[in-house]
Amino acid sequence: LTDGWLEVNRVWHEIGGKSTCTMMFGHVETLEERIEHLDRLRQLQDETAGFTAFICWTHQPPEKAPWFGKDAEEGRKGGVDMSDLPSAGAFEYLKTQAVSRLYLDNIPNIQSSWVTQGEKVGQIALSFGANDMGSLMIEENVVAQAGTVFHLTLDSIRRCISDAGYIPRQRNVFYELIDPAERLA
Repeated sequence: LTDGWLEVNRVWHEIGGKSTCTMMFGHVETLEERIEHLDRLRQLQDETAGFTAFICWTHQPPEKAPWFGKDAEEGRKGGVDMSDLPSAGAFEYLKTQAVSRLYLDNIPNIQSSWVTQGEKVGQIALSFGANDMGSLMIEENVVAQAGTVFHLTLDSIRRCISDAGYIPRQRNVFYELIDPAERLA
């Protein structure tokens, strides 16, 4: 987590803006670095209360080394071929999700990452600290470039939430509920 990113969010929060925070993990970081990442998010949230949600998601190794430009033309000379890294599995994801919920108790929403983990693990994450199943994705380009493509419809998301024993609610990007309460009766 860079000082620059934290400072941009600090200033944004100080002028009244809200944002979300994330942690992509399961590639080259240590467990200590993951904890430091969570700690720095927690400290900034204590200062500003500007984060509306936290989303953790696992590194999705690309199917082939993503070298671009001159390196691709001349052959890669250094760095880490991320396509050779084993992916963090569901157990690691759920464990990290649960620790995040406990440690980031000052961030009101923890989102499930069905986009990287798939429908079932995304649903199980609701029992590991997530209180938000995430959004309906019209187009997703980040993890799709690595070859991970999960699609859920609005009905699928609602079913996952209901089947897990919760009541599905619709929210806006500010995590404010927007569906009529009488619909739930």
